[in-house]
Amino acid sequence: MDWDKLRIFHAVADAGSLTHAGEVLHLSQSAVSRQIRALEDSLNTTLFHRHARGLILTEQGELLFDATSSMKKRLDAAAARIRDSEEEVFGDLRVTTTTGFGSLWLAPRLPKLYEKYPDLKIDLMLEERVLDLPMREADVAIRMKEPSQADLIRRRLMSVRMRLFATPDYLTKSGTPQTVHDLSAHRLICQNPNAVQVAAGARLVQELLASEIPSLLTVNNYFGVLQAVLNNLGIGVLPDYVTEMSDNLVRVLPDIESNDVPVFLAYPEELRQSKRIAAFRDFVMEQISEHRKRQKDQETR
Repeated sequence: MDWDKLRIFHAVADAGSLTHAGEVLHLSQSAVSRQIRALEDSLNTTLFHRHARGLILTEQGELLFDATSSMKKRLDAAAARIRDSEEEVFGDLRVTTTTGFGSLWLAPRLPKLYEKYPDLKIDLMLEERVLDLPMREADVAIRMKEPSQADLIRRRLMSVRMRLFATPDYLTKSGTPQTVHDLSAHRLICQNPNAVQVAAGARLVQELLASEIPSLLTVNNYFGVLQAVLNNLGIGVLPDYVTEMSDNLVRVLPDIESNDVPVFLAYPEELRQSKRIAAFRDFVMEQISEHRKRQKDQETR
C-alpha cells in the first residue's frame, strides 16, 4: 500500500474536504482527488461519500482512518523522541569487546555510565571474534588492534602491556623469582599461545614457556587468569590495567613485559550523529583519562 496515498487520505478524512486537505498538503485539489481515486482503485472500495457539504467516510473509510490515525500517533511519538534525542541519551546500544577487557576494565565502570544515562539499554557482547560493525552486528567496538574494516570511525584509546603478577601470599609461600629462569620453580598461569588473543601477549607467553616451566595453567581469557592468580595458584600473565582492579597483586620480574597493545574504539560511519555512541565514546575517554592518572600515581608511589 502506497504510504504517500495513505498520508493524503488521512489529511482528506481529517479535513472533510479535498480543498482544505490540499491547502494543508500544499497540493492542488485535482492532485488530491487523483490520489484518493487511485487509493480507492487499489483497495477496490469506496472510501468517501461525496455530497454538497463535503466528504463523509464510508464504513471502509472509517476502518482505514482508524488505522492511519494510529500510524500518525506512532509516527508523531517517534518524531518527538528523535527530537528529544538531540538533547537526551536513551535506547539500545550494542557494545562488543574482548572477554578480558570487557569483564575486567569496562564492566566495573558501567555503573557510572548508567548514573549519567539511566535510560540506556546496553547489550555487552564479550568475545574474541571480531564482529562486523558495517553489517551492524554491533554498534560500537573496543578492540585490541586497529580495525581493518572500511567505513569505520576509529579512535585510539590507550596502550596496554602484558606483565607478570602474583599475590603477596603466593610470593611469601613460594618465593619471588629474580630472573626468568627462576620461573621454572613456579606455576605459570596464562592464555594458551595458540588461543585467539593479541599477538604481543602470545609472543610473551611463548618466550616464557621457552624457560621449560614444568607447571602450567592455561585459561581462554584474562578474567580466568586473574581469578587463578588471586587464588594463589601461581604467577600470571595479565594486562597491566588489572592492578587497578585489585590491590592484592604484585608485579613480578618488572623488566619482562610485552610490546604495546593498542586499544581502539570504532563505530560505523553511519552512526556518526548517534547520541548514544557519542555518550559512550565520551564516557570511555573520560575513564581512560582517569585510568592514566591513577597509573601515574601508582608508578610514583
